[in-house]
Amino acid sequence: MKRLLLAALLQLRRPHPLALHSQNLSGTLWRRPQRMVLNHAYSTESGNIDKSVGRYPVPNKKDLPYDIAELLEEVEVKSGFLPNVFKVMSHRPAEFRAFFAYYNAIMNKESGNLSAADKELIIVATSIVNKCPYCVTAHSALHRIFSKKPTLADQVIVNWKMADLDARQQAMIEFALAVCRAENITEEHFQKLEAQGFDRDDAWDIATITAFFAMANRVAHLTDMKPNPEFFSMGRVPKEKQDTKSS
Repeated sequence: MKRLLLAALLQLRRPHPLALHSQNLSGTLWRRPQRMVLNHAYSTESGNIDKSVGRYPVPNKKDLPYDIAELLEEVEVKSGFLPNVFKVMSHRPAEFRAFFAYYNAIMNKESGNLSAADKELIIVATSIVNKCPYCVTAHSALHRIFSKKPTLADQVIVNWKMADLDARQQAMIEFALAVCRAENITEEHFQKLEAQGFDRDDAWDIATITAFFAMANRVAHLTDMKPNPEFFSMGRVPKEKQDTKSS
């Protein structure tokens, strides 16, 4: 969990991103005692509504279940910032756990023919259709990191049909958009994927990523989730050059 998430946020060359590695998630969120730091779960004072994050109160760490508070602190310390999706979802701890558990099941699986960059590109392309600024911004950043292509996600945001995609990527995005738009999925859709080397399980993966983020997009709309400023520059300049500039 933390290895994959933090590697992405720190712009290291490792597998997958924005949530948590499933093994560590289960250890962190379920196998430890579900005790509270205090006797109540939330802090809902108006002062905790941070408009730079969204419209719902973000609980103080001391008011959260211990397992979630510990995880948030670890992510923030090791990555240098805490993605706002963690803050927003912490408003509902049970849903926080369910949200990231499913995220890990579809995004961090090691089988199938989808790379980490493929998955991020699916999220970008479908989140555009759903008009979700947070997901487009955050997952464009993650795509840049995994693909080492600093402009491809930007091209997809403007017009995926004119982006520098190969035939395989085009077929993948076309299938994802058909699911996103609730089209009637036919054998022809599967055949186009299979012609580019995808199998039926890959189609399932593309569809579940699309469906999960359709839900995430709508939660982001509800909560007015704001993209962290850090996402806008991630992956645009090689880390070595950024370090040289800052020194």
